[in-house]
Amino acid sequence: ITCCWNNTPPPPSSMGSKSDGVLNVSVLEGEQVTVEDTGGQETFILANESVLMRGLVLRSWSNQIAIRFRSDQGQNSGFVRLRYQAFVLSCSFPKEPAGGEVSVTHLHPGGEAYFRCLTGYRLQGMKMLTCRNATKPYWSGKEPRCVASCGGMIKNATYGRIVSPGFPGNYSNNLTCHWVLEAPEGQRLHVHFEKVALAEDDDRLLIKNGNNIDSPPIYDSYEVEYLPNEGVLSTGRYLFIEFTTDGTITSTGAAIRYEAFAKGMCYEPFVKYGNFSSSDSTYGVGAVVEFSCNPGYTLEQGSVVIECADAQNPQWNETEPACRAVCSGEITDSAGVVLSPNWPEAYDKGQDCIWGIHVEEDKRIMLDIQVLHIGKNDLLTFYDGDDLTGNILGQYSGTRSRFKLYTSMADVTIQFQSDPATNIYGYNNGFVVHFFEVPRNDTCSELPEITNGWKSTSHPDLIHGTVVTYQCYPGYQLTGSEILMCQWDLTWSGDVPRCEEVLTCQDPGTVAHSHRILTGSRFTVGSTVQFICNKGYVLSGNSLLTCYNRDSAAPKWSERLPKCVPEKYEPCRNPGAASTSMQNSEKAFYQAGEMLTFSCHPGYELQGEATIYCIPGHPSQWNNTPPACRGESTDVFCVFRLVVLNMDYSLEGTNAAIKFASCYFGIKYTLMGCSLLLCSLFRLQGKSIRIPSSLPPYDNMTEESAFDNESGVSTDAVNMQDVDCHNTSVLS
Repeated sequence: ITCCWNNTPPPPSSMGSKSDGVLNVSVLEGEQVTVEDTGGQETFILANESVLMRGLVLRSWSNQIAIRFRSDQGQNSGFVRLRYQAFVLSCSFPKEPAGGEVSVTHLHPGGEAYFRCLTGYRLQGMKMLTCRNATKPYWSGKEPRCVASCGGMIKNATYGRIVSPGFPGNYSNNLTCHWVLEAPEGQRLHVHFEKVALAEDDDRLLIKNGNNIDSPPIYDSYEVEYLPNEGVLSTGRYLFIEFTTDGTITSTGAAIRYEAFAKGMCYEPFVKYGNFSSSDSTYGVGAVVEFSCNPGYTLEQGSVVIECADAQNPQWNETEPACRAVCSGEITDSAGVVLSPNWPEAYDKGQDCIWGIHVEEDKRIMLDIQVLHIGKNDLLTFYDGDDLTGNILGQYSGTRSRFKLYTSMADVTIQFQSDPATNIYGYNNGFVVHFFEVPRNDTCSELPEITNGWKSTSHPDLIHGTVVTYQCYPGYQLTGSEILMCQWDLTWSGDVPRCEEVLTCQDPGTVAHSHRILTGSRFTVGSTVQFICNKGYVLSGNSLLTCYNRDSAAPKWSERLPKCVPEKYEPCRNPGAASTSMQNSEKAFYQAGEMLTFSCHPGYELQGEATIYCIPGHPSQWNNTPPACRGESTDVFCVFRLVVLNMDYSLEGTNAAIKFASCYFGIKYTLMGCSLLLCSLFRLQGKSIRIPSSLPPYDNMTEESAFDNESGVSTDAVNMQDVDCHNTSVLS
C-alpha cells in the first residue's frame, strides 16, 4: 500500500499549512511515514515514522505539505491519524537598524515596515518596505542602515544625540567633524557622555563653550583620564564639538547626549540602560528623581535618588548613577535576564563570572538563550543545581542561534569564562539569557509578563489546551501572536510577543474638495498634514494637523479633520435695462455665477453681448455692461423745439439753457447728438438763468412728455441752422 495526500489551502496564497497535531499513530516495522513541506524550491522533511508520536505538533514553512504512507502489510497495516489547520503565512520581523527604529503595520502580505534613525544618524536605504505575497512571503527590499553623520549645525537643539561616524563600530581614519549646537533663546545646554573610546594616539574629542573653533574648551580628551559622570554645561546657548582622527589606529569613538534647559531649572537627567521617575517634569528646584535599571543591569557609582537644589544656581545634589551589566550575581526573581559583562559592549578578556538563579522549590527553570556570540576559546556553561558540581545542561562557545534549556530543579548556575589571551571587539558580542520560573513536567511552562502590556490565562494550571492572551497598554501595539496555546507536547504554540511603542498616527483620511500636503515621515510623531481647499471652497476648521505623542495612549492628531464648504459670495444687483430692451428674468438680485440674457423690442437691434454673468467676489460684479437696443433705420428726421428754462427772459443778457426734444417715436428715428445744449443765443435783461439741478434721464423719456411745456414757458420750434451756437457745452 502506498498512499499520498497533498494539502494546499485555498486562496489567498498567503495561507500556510499547519499539521495541528498527531492525534494517534501506530506504525509497524518496515512501514514508512513522512510529512514533507513541498512548497519551497526543495522538498523539506518535517517528520518521519521515527519521530511521530501522539501530541507532536508540526509547522510548515510554505502553503503546501504532503503526507506519505507506505506499507507492505496488506490489510493488517498500521495507521496514522493527523489533524491539520491552515494559518496565515507572514514575513519575519524586519531587522532593526543600529542607531534606528522599525515599526510595522502587520507582518502578513501587504504589511509595511517603516524605518527611522535616531538623532545623529541618517537613513541609508529604503524608508519603507512591503511584505510581498509568495509561497514564502518576503520583504520588498533590504533593511536600511542608519549611518552617523560627520558634523552639522543643529538649530533649536532641545534634546538629542551625537555619535562619531561608524558608531557603535569603529570610526574611520583622517576625520575632521564639527558640530554646532544652538539651544533655544534663553536656554543653556548640558552634555552627558554615553561613551568615549579613542585610540591612544592623536584622535581627539573637544567640546567648546561657544559656536566656533576659537571658543574656550570645557572638555578635552587629551587632558582628562576619566569621563566626568556629571557631564559638562555651557554658559550660553551654544556648544562647539570637534572630533578628529589621524591615519593610524581606530576605535569605537564617541556617543554623547545633549539637552537644553531653561534658567532656574536643572537639566533633564539621563541613565543609559535604565529609567527614572521625577516628582517634577520641568526639573525645577526641589524636584526629586529616582533611578532604576533595565533587567540584567545593576546600578553603580552615583546615587539612586537625586534632588535639584540651590535656587540661586540650580543643580543636582548628586551625580546620576550608571547601569551596567556586571560579572556574577545571585538572583531570586521568578523571571529575569543574565547578560554578558558590559553588554551590549564587548566583555573583557580573562573573566570568570558565576550567576546563581533560585526559584520556588516546587518549580523549575526555563532558560531562553536569545543571543550567543562569544569567542571560540570562551566558555558559557549551565549547571543543573546551585553550584558547579551539578549536572551540565550544556556548554557552549562561538556562535549559536536561539535555543532553550530546562532544569530539573529550582536552581541553576551559569558560568562564563573568557580567554585571557584574546580580546573580543565590537558591539553585541556576548550573550543574553532570559530565564523564567515554570511548573514541573505535567503542565506548560509559565509564560512571562511583557513590558508595556499584560496577559490573561484561560486556566490557572496551564494544562494542555490552556490559552494565554497578551494585550498592550494604550500607546503600544502587539508584535507577534496575541494568543498562545499549551500544546500536546506541553510547549507553547509560539514565542512570547512584545509590545512596541506606536510611533505613528493613523492616516487622517481625505477631505472632500481639497488636497493635502504631508511633511515629515509617513504620519510619524511630529509630522504634519495640511489641507488646502479647491477653488470655490473655503476651509471650515484648522488646516494644519500635527501628529503628537501621548504618554498614556497612541499618538493622535492635534485637530479634527476640517471641511471644505462652498464659498458664499454677495449677489449682483439687477443692472437695469433700456426701455427698448427686455430681460429673460427680472429680479432684484442674482447669485454669483448666474447669467442674465437681454433681448430687444421689435424694430430694435442689439448692440453688445446678449448675455452677461455675475462674477463671484466681494462684492460680486457683472462681467459686462448691459447691451443697448438701437433702431434698425439709419435715417434721422428730428424736430427740435426750444425750451427756455426761465419765463422772464430777453434776448439781451447772459447765456440761456436750451432743451431740444428727442426724435419722434413710433417712426424708426434715432437722436444723434446732445439733447441739452447751452448756447450763446439769448441775452437776458439782467436776469440769471435757472437750470434745474436734475433732469429726467433719457431712458425714462416718453415720445412727447419729455419735452412738454415746462413751467408755462413759451416754446417755439426752430431749425438747427437758425441757431448760432458758437460756444456750445453738452450738459447731459
